[in-house]
Amino acid sequence: MTEILTLRDGHALPALGFGLYKVAPEDAAGVVEAGLAAGYRLVDGAELYGNEPEAGQGIRRALDAGLERTVITVTSKAWGEGDQSRDASLRAFDASEQALGEGVGIDLYMIHWPRPARGEYPQAWRALVELQQQGRVRSIGVSNFTEQHLRRIIDETGVVPVVNQVESHPWLPQHELRAFHEAHGIVTQAWSPLGRSRVLEDPEVVRIARDHGASPAQVIIRWHLQLGGAAIPKSSRPERLRENLAIAALDLTDDDLAAIAALETGERTGTHPDDRQ
Repeated sequence: MTEILTLRDGHALPALGFGLYKVAPEDAAGVVEAGLAAGYRLVDGAELYGNEPEAGQGIRRALDAGLERTVITVTSKAWGEGDQSRDASLRAFDASEQALGEGVGIDLYMIHWPRPARGEYPQAWRALVELQQQGRVRSIGVSNFTEQHLRRIIDETGVVPVVNQVESHPWLPQHELRAFHEAHGIVTQAWSPLGRSRVLEDPEVVRIARDHGASPAQVIIRWHLQLGGAAIPKSSRPERLRENLAIAALDLTDDDLAAIAALETGERTGTHPDDRQ
Protein backbone atom coordinates (compact mmCIF):
# COMPACT_ATOMS: atom_id res chain seq x y z
CA MET A 1 0.00 0.00 0.00
CA THR A 2 1.17 3.51 -0.76
CA GLU A 3 1.59 6.45 1.60
CA ILE A 4 -1.47 8.61 2.27
CA LEU A 5 -1.51 12.41 2.16
CA THR A 6 -4.12 14.54 3.92
CA LEU A 7 -5.63 17.21 1.69
CA ARG A 8 -6.50 20.69 2.90
CA ASP A 9 -10.19 19.71 2.83
CA GLY A 10 -9.49 16.88 5.27
CA HIS A 11 -9.83 14.04 2.78
CA ALA A 12 -7.15 11.47 2.05
CA LEU A 13 -5.13 11.16 -1.16
CA PRO A 14 -2.86 8.21 -1.97
CA ALA A 15 0.59 9.62 -2.66
CA LEU A 16 1.10 7.19 -5.52
CA GLY A 17 -1.48 6.37 -8.16
CA PHE A 18 -1.48 5.27 -11.76
CA GLY A 19 -2.54 7.27 -14.79
CA LEU A 20 -4.55 6.26 -17.83
CA TYR A 21 -3.19 8.78 -20.35
CA LYS A 22 -2.74 7.07 -23.75
CA VAL A 23 -3.99 3.74 -22.41
CA ALA A 24 -6.03 2.26 -25.26
CA PRO A 25 -9.71 1.79 -24.42
CA GLU A 26 -9.47 -1.94 -25.11
CA ASP A 27 -6.69 -2.19 -22.49
CA ALA A 28 -8.02 0.21 -19.86
CA ALA A 29 -10.29 -2.17 -17.91
CA GLY A 30 -7.50 -4.71 -17.52
CA VAL A 31 -4.94 -2.06 -16.54
CA VAL A 32 -7.27 -0.63 -13.88
CA GLU A 33 -8.10 -4.07 -12.52
CA ALA A 34 -4.40 -5.01 -12.39
CA GLY A 35 -3.43 -1.72 -10.75
CA LEU A 36 -6.01 -2.03 -8.01
CA ALA A 37 -5.06 -5.68 -7.47
CA ALA A 38 -1.41 -4.63 -7.11
CA GLY A 39 -2.31 -2.24 -4.30
CA TYR A 40 -2.85 1.14 -5.94
CA ARG A 41 -5.79 3.10 -4.58
CA LEU A 42 -5.75 6.11 -6.93
CA VAL A 43 -6.98 5.83 -10.52
CA ASP A 44 -6.15 8.99 -12.48
CA GLY A 45 -8.43 9.47 -15.47
CA ALA A 46 -9.78 12.30 -17.59
CA GLU A 47 -12.35 13.17 -20.21
CA LEU A 48 -9.50 13.63 -22.72
CA TYR A 49 -8.20 10.09 -22.34
CA GLY A 50 -11.25 8.56 -24.01
CA ASN A 51 -11.24 5.46 -21.83
CA GLU A 52 -13.53 6.33 -18.91
CA PRO A 53 -16.19 3.68 -19.68
CA GLU A 54 -13.52 1.00 -19.69
CA ALA A 55 -11.86 2.42 -16.55
CA GLY A 56 -15.23 2.23 -14.83
CA GLN A 57 -15.55 -1.38 -15.93
CA GLY A 58 -12.16 -2.20 -14.38
CA ILE A 59 -13.14 -0.53 -11.11
CA ARG A 60 -16.40 -2.49 -10.96
CA ARG A 61 -14.48 -5.73 -11.51
CA ALA A 62 -12.29 -4.85 -8.52
CA LEU A 63 -15.38 -4.07 -6.44
CA ASP A 64 -16.94 -7.38 -7.44
CA ALA A 65 -13.74 -9.08 -6.27
CA GLY A 66 -14.23 -7.59 -2.81
CA LEU A 67 -12.42 -4.23 -2.82
CA GLU A 68 -14.30 -1.52 -0.94
CA ARG A 69 -15.20 1.53 -3.00
CA THR A 70 -14.40 3.81 -0.04
CA VAL A 71 -10.67 3.02 -0.24
CA ILE A 72 -10.36 4.05 -3.92
CA THR A 73 -9.82 7.60 -5.15
CA VAL A 74 -11.17 8.11 -8.68
CA THR A 75 -9.98 11.21 -10.50
CA SER A 76 -11.32 12.88 -13.63
CA LYS A 77 -10.61 16.17 -15.37
CA ALA A 78 -12.62 18.61 -17.48
CA TRP A 79 -10.96 19.09 -20.87
CA GLY A 80 -12.89 22.15 -22.04
CA GLU A 81 -12.65 21.56 -25.78
CA GLY A 82 -15.43 23.98 -26.68
CA ASP A 83 -15.29 26.41 -23.78
CA GLN A 84 -14.70 26.57 -20.05
CA SER A 85 -17.95 28.22 -19.03
CA ARG A 86 -19.81 27.15 -15.93
CA ASP A 87 -22.39 25.21 -17.94
CA ALA A 88 -19.80 23.49 -20.13
CA SER A 89 -17.82 22.45 -17.06
CA LEU A 90 -20.90 21.05 -15.36
CA ARG A 91 -21.80 19.13 -18.52
CA ALA A 92 -18.26 17.73 -18.66
CA PHE A 93 -18.61 16.43 -15.11
CA ASP A 94 -21.97 14.85 -15.91
CA ALA A 95 -20.50 13.17 -19.00
CA SER A 96 -17.53 11.73 -17.11
CA GLU A 97 -19.72 10.53 -14.27
CA GLN A 98 -22.01 8.82 -16.76
CA ALA A 99 -19.08 7.35 -18.71
CA LEU A 100 -17.56 5.80 -15.59
CA GLY A 101 -20.89 4.13 -14.96
CA GLU A 102 -23.04 3.09 -12.07
CA GLY A 103 -21.37 2.55 -8.72
CA VAL A 104 -18.11 4.35 -9.58
CA GLY A 105 -18.43 8.11 -9.24
CA ILE A 106 -15.73 10.77 -9.05
CA ASP A 107 -13.84 11.65 -5.88
CA LEU A 108 -11.40 14.29 -7.15
CA TYR A 109 -12.35 16.50 -10.10
CA MET A 110 -9.93 18.89 -11.76
CA ILE A 111 -9.64 21.45 -14.54
CA HIS A 112 -7.28 19.76 -16.98
CA TRP A 113 -5.60 22.89 -18.40
CA PRO A 114 -6.13 26.60 -17.65
CA ARG A 115 -6.04 27.59 -21.34
CA PRO A 116 -5.14 31.15 -20.29
CA ALA A 117 -5.62 32.74 -23.72
CA ARG A 118 -9.35 32.11 -23.32
CA GLY A 119 -9.48 33.67 -19.87
CA GLU A 120 -12.35 31.38 -18.84
CA TYR A 121 -10.73 29.11 -16.29
CA PRO A 122 -12.12 31.06 -13.28
CA GLN A 123 -15.62 30.22 -14.57
CA ALA A 124 -14.66 26.55 -14.74
CA TRP A 125 -13.30 26.75 -11.20
CA ARG A 126 -16.56 28.25 -9.93
CA ALA A 127 -18.38 25.30 -11.50
CA LEU A 128 -16.15 22.87 -9.61
CA VAL A 129 -16.75 24.77 -6.38
CA GLU A 130 -20.47 24.44 -7.04
CA LEU A 131 -20.16 20.68 -7.59
CA GLN A 132 -18.35 20.31 -4.29
CA GLN A 133 -20.89 22.43 -2.43
CA GLN A 134 -23.66 20.25 -3.82
CA GLY A 135 -21.89 17.15 -2.51
CA ARG A 136 -21.45 15.69 -5.99
CA VAL A 137 -17.66 15.46 -5.68
CA ARG A 138 -15.49 15.11 -2.60
CA SER A 139 -12.45 17.20 -3.56
CA ILE A 140 -11.59 19.67 -6.32
CA GLY A 141 -8.29 20.64 -7.83
CA VAL A 142 -6.54 21.80 -10.97
CA SER A 143 -3.94 20.53 -13.40
CA ASN A 144 -1.19 22.40 -15.24
CA PHE A 145 -1.79 25.67 -13.40
CA THR A 146 1.07 28.10 -12.86
CA GLU A 147 1.33 30.31 -9.79
CA GLN A 148 -0.32 33.13 -11.73
CA HIS A 149 -3.31 30.94 -12.64
CA LEU A 150 -3.62 29.73 -9.06
CA ARG A 151 -3.51 33.23 -7.64
CA ARG A 152 -6.31 34.34 -9.95
CA ILE A 153 -8.79 31.63 -9.01
CA ILE A 154 -7.95 31.94 -5.32
CA ASP A 155 -8.34 35.73 -5.41
CA GLU A 156 -11.60 35.59 -7.36
CA THR A 157 -13.30 32.77 -5.47
CA GLY A 158 -11.55 32.44 -2.12
CA VAL A 159 -11.36 28.66 -2.71
CA VAL A 160 -7.94 27.01 -2.84
CA PRO A 161 -7.48 23.82 -4.91
CA VAL A 162 -6.40 20.80 -2.90
CA VAL A 163 -4.17 19.52 -5.73
CA ASN A 164 -2.29 20.93 -8.68
CA GLN A 165 -1.21 18.17 -11.06
CA VAL A 166 1.78 19.37 -13.09
CA GLU A 167 4.64 18.00 -15.11
CA SER A 168 7.46 17.31 -12.68
CA HIS A 169 10.56 15.09 -12.77
CA PRO A 170 14.26 15.52 -11.97
CA TRP A 171 14.80 17.70 -15.02
CA LEU A 172 11.81 19.88 -14.06
CA PRO A 173 11.32 19.69 -10.28
CA GLN A 174 9.19 22.88 -10.16
CA HIS A 175 10.70 24.05 -6.86
CA GLU A 176 9.19 27.57 -6.94
CA LEU A 177 5.73 26.26 -7.72
CA ARG A 178 6.08 23.59 -5.03
CA ALA A 179 6.95 26.33 -2.52
CA PHE A 180 3.78 28.23 -3.47
CA HIS A 181 1.79 25.02 -3.11
CA GLU A 182 3.25 24.35 0.32
CA ALA A 183 2.43 27.88 1.49
CA HIS A 184 -1.21 27.40 0.46
CA GLY A 185 -1.73 23.78 1.44
CA ILE A 186 -1.85 22.49 -2.15
CA VAL A 187 -0.50 19.02 -2.92
CA THR A 188 1.92 18.84 -5.85
CA GLN A 189 0.93 15.82 -7.92
CA ALA A 190 3.39 14.97 -10.68
CA TRP A 191 2.39 13.80 -14.12
CA SER A 192 5.17 12.47 -16.34
CA PRO A 193 7.03 11.77 -13.08
CA LEU A 194 9.62 9.70 -14.96
CA GLY A 195 10.15 12.31 -17.69
CA ARG A 196 8.35 10.02 -20.13
CA SER A 197 10.99 7.41 -19.26
CA ARG A 198 13.84 9.53 -20.63
CA VAL A 199 15.21 10.36 -17.17
CA LEU A 200 15.49 6.64 -16.41
CA GLU A 201 18.59 6.46 -18.58
CA ASP A 202 20.47 9.21 -16.76
CA PRO A 203 23.77 7.78 -15.46
CA GLU A 204 23.31 9.28 -11.97
CA VAL A 205 19.84 7.79 -11.64
CA VAL A 206 21.15 4.43 -12.85
CA ARG A 207 24.02 4.62 -10.33
CA ILE A 208 21.71 5.44 -7.41
CA ALA A 209 19.40 2.61 -8.42
CA ARG A 210 22.32 0.18 -8.52
CA ASP A 211 23.52 1.33 -5.09
CA HIS A 212 20.10 0.62 -3.58
CA GLY A 213 19.34 -2.55 -5.52
CA ALA A 214 16.35 -0.78 -7.04
CA SER A 215 15.17 0.17 -10.52
CA PRO A 216 15.68 3.70 -11.89
CA ALA A 217 11.89 4.16 -11.89
CA GLN A 218 11.69 3.22 -8.22
CA VAL A 219 14.41 5.76 -7.38
CA ILE A 220 12.60 8.60 -9.12
CA ILE A 221 9.22 7.70 -7.65
CA ARG A 222 10.76 7.64 -4.16
CA TRP A 223 12.35 11.04 -4.92
CA HIS A 224 8.89 12.46 -5.64
CA LEU A 225 7.50 11.13 -2.37
CA GLN A 226 10.48 12.32 -0.34
CA LEU A 227 9.82 15.82 -1.72
CA GLY A 228 6.46 15.55 0.05
CA GLY A 229 4.33 15.34 -3.07
CA ALA A 230 2.40 12.75 -5.04
CA ALA A 231 2.99 11.06 -8.40
CA ILE A 232 0.99 9.21 -11.03
CA PRO A 233 3.30 7.12 -13.21
CA LYS A 234 1.67 5.43 -16.20
CA SER A 235 2.15 1.87 -17.38
CA SER A 236 0.01 -0.67 -19.18
CA ARG A 237 2.14 -3.57 -17.94
CA PRO A 238 1.06 -5.26 -14.68
CA GLU A 239 4.64 -6.15 -13.75
CA ARG A 240 5.71 -2.52 -14.14
CA LEU A 241 2.74 -1.34 -12.08
CA ARG A 242 3.83 -3.67 -9.29
CA GLU A 243 7.47 -2.59 -9.57
CA ASN A 244 6.62 1.11 -9.32
CA LEU A 245 4.64 0.46 -6.15
CA ALA A 246 7.31 -1.66 -4.42
CA ILE A 247 9.33 1.18 -2.87
CA ALA A 248 8.41 0.95 0.82
CA ALA A 249 11.93 -0.12 1.84
CA LEU A 250 13.71 2.42 -0.38
CA ASP A 251 15.03 5.52 1.40
CA LEU A 252 17.19 7.96 -0.56
CA THR A 253 20.10 9.54 1.29
CA ASP A 254 20.94 13.24 1.36
CA ASP A 255 23.73 12.53 -1.13
CA ASP A 256 21.24 10.77 -3.42
CA LEU A 257 18.87 13.73 -3.24
CA ALA A 258 21.70 16.17 -3.96
CA ALA A 259 22.77 14.13 -6.99
CA ILE A 260 19.21 14.13 -8.35
CA ALA A 261 18.85 17.87 -7.66
CA ALA A 262 21.89 18.47 -9.88
CA LEU A 263 19.98 17.01 -12.84
CA GLU A 264 17.63 20.00 -13.10
CA THR A 265 17.65 21.58 -16.57
CA GLY A 266 14.13 23.03 -16.83
CA GLU A 267 13.45 20.79 -19.81
CA ARG A 268 9.82 19.86 -20.37
CA THR A 269 8.55 16.74 -22.06
CA GLY A 270 5.08 18.24 -22.50
CA THR A 271 3.39 21.55 -23.25
CA HIS A 272 3.92 24.68 -21.14
CA PRO A 273 0.57 25.68 -19.56
CA ASP A 274 0.68 29.12 -21.18
CA ASP A 275 0.96 27.54 -24.63
CA ARG A 276 -2.11 25.29 -24.40
CA GLN A 277 -4.96 26.94 -26.31
